[in-house]
Amino acid sequence: MNGIKKGACLAAALLLAACETPKVTQEEMDSVNYGPAPVHWKQEIMSYLKLRLRDPANAVVDIKNEPKQMFQKQVGLDPQQHGWAVCVWVRDKMRFDRDQWGETYPMTVFIRNEKIVAVNNGPDSFGPVGLAYARQQCKELGAPLEK
Repeated sequence: MNGIKKGACLAAALLLAACETPKVTQEEMDSVNYGPAPVHWKQEIMSYLKLRLRDPANAVVDIKNEPKQMFQKQVGLDPQQHGWAVCVWVRDKMRFDRDQWGETYPMTVFIRNEKIVAVNNGPDSFGPVGLAYARQQCKELGAPLEK
């Protein structure tokens, strides 16, 4: 196998490994401080999205669950995250054609001390890793988005 093919295989393997969402142990869950359960979490999420959606007035935002404690392991360069997690399904105008609606996509929002501390697959951070995290985490939160 020549150098280019080896490099391509290595890159593909690293990308697939980065998309894997590793299992979290109860010990890891118990090792962090989640802070108090958020009170104004819906307003915080809507405020966050209002600044980032292409058509916030008409976008479809479906908050799928009450906040639940969640721990996300560090994977590769993605840092460890923890907090009160909420699964949100979003349908907004497309990035390159603002007259067309995109497909519904999941995002996971982590909240600590009434502030959003991390988002997987938010409107301003699309990518295969964030999408994989959001799909898996929404499933764990009881709101799988199957496509």
